[in-house]
Amino acid sequence: MTWLLFIGYIFLHVNCSPRQSLNSHISDSFDELSRRFWYEFSSPFTESYDSLTEAEPKTTSDPLPFFEDFTNSTNITTQFGTTVNLHCKVNDLRDRTVSWVRRKDAELQLITFGEQTYSSDSRYSLNYQRPNDWRLQIQFTNERDQGYYECQVSSHPPLVFYVLLNVVVPKVEIVDEKGIAIADKFYKTGSTIELKCVISQVPQPSSYVIWKQGQRMLNYDTSRGGISVKTSILPGGAVSRLYIANANEADSGNYTCSLAEVASTNIAVHVLNDENPAAMQHGSCGTWTREKIRWTVILLSFTWLIRTLILHR
Repeated sequence: MTWLLFIGYIFLHVNCSPRQSLNSHISDSFDELSRRFWYEFSSPFTESYDSLTEAEPKTTSDPLPFFEDFTNSTNITTQFGTTVNLHCKVNDLRDRTVSWVRRKDAELQLITFGEQTYSSDSRYSLNYQRPNDWRLQIQFTNERDQGYYECQVSSHPPLVFYVLLNVVVPKVEIVDEKGIAIADKFYKTGSTIELKCVISQVPQPSSYVIWKQGQRMLNYDTSRGGISVKTSILPGGAVSRLYIANANEADSGNYTCSLAEVASTNIAVHVLNDENPAAMQHGSCGTWTREKIRWTVILLSFTWLIRTLILHR
């Protein structure tokens, strides 16, 4: 029995010891393999995966364009018939495009895109001024040009600069001594003709006031003699006076006062030989008054007659 136990001990010792040594050796080799081999084995797979994947582009944020006028809006007032420039100064534009559009209610009308003009109205054009002013030029402005204009930059998000254009139409009147506009004036032969022309609603007053008799300009007329023009510039307008000494029948006719070719008015001048101009005017007024009274009396008499007949029926 003792021998059998001894032989079993020897057998277990011989068979288990190499196995434990082998297991230890395999375990050490596997650990070493995991540290070296698996890293090298995974590297080709990683490189192959990266080679199949598109590299993400490297982007840099470009500075956004901006308007030199940080209020992003402006109001411009111009005079009827003049040329006006709507300014739009853009910094850091780079490859973006500037366009001008006109807003009418909910409708947008393209005027310019880049340096090209797309408006059918030849008065509109792009007048670019270096280094950054994309000016919209409008020639011979009129009342229809009034309204909102937009200077747009094709950035993300888009930038918009707003311009409100006001067109002022000058007012021209020939007035009497009381400042009331008149259409006719009467003078006696030998007297001095004096016509007063008042010009208002002019943002940029000018002394370029023209007087004409018919088609003949009187400002620099020296053929007749005795003609003078005096013009005074006032805030927002002007007053011009025409003097013609020693009036005669040839001085009768249609006289025009005009502010360049922008606005004008006219008056009919009558030079009379015998009749007093004041008496003529009062006489015509008296005749009209007498006619009015006569017809009023007739109407009242007819009304009274009709009422009497009705009451006595």
